[in-house]
Amino acid sequence: MITKPKGTYDILPEDAVKWEKLENLIKKVCALYNYQEIRTPIFESYEVFHRDQKDSSDMVNKETYDFLDRSDRKMTLRPEGTAGVMRAYIENKLYVDNPTCKLFYVGPMFRYERP
Repeated sequence: MITKPKGTYDILPEDAVKWEKLENLIKKVCALYNYQEIRTPIFESYEVFHRDQKDSSDMVNKETYDFLDRSDRKMTLRPEGTAGVMRAYIENKLYVDNPTCKLFYVGPMFRYERP
């Protein structure tokens, strides 16, 4: 029998409705406080999450899903949102128009162990 990968879970139909309500509530509260939603890729370049050994956490060193893409570039499924948001903030120069913009994100994160 094929089972879901370690560190993942299924959101079944009865729970999906609850998740959608919660996400909508979060979005409404964030809008009240002028937070804007940002969506980053589900996978990023390996270097977004992996720095040199002494700067990396156990989560990065032991719990990420890393793979090579078809061009042999090292990629990582996002284990958390902050690093990808910072990459997007810098790459897209969001600091130019509003250096203190407030952002929020909702989406799947992938870790080998349940956080």
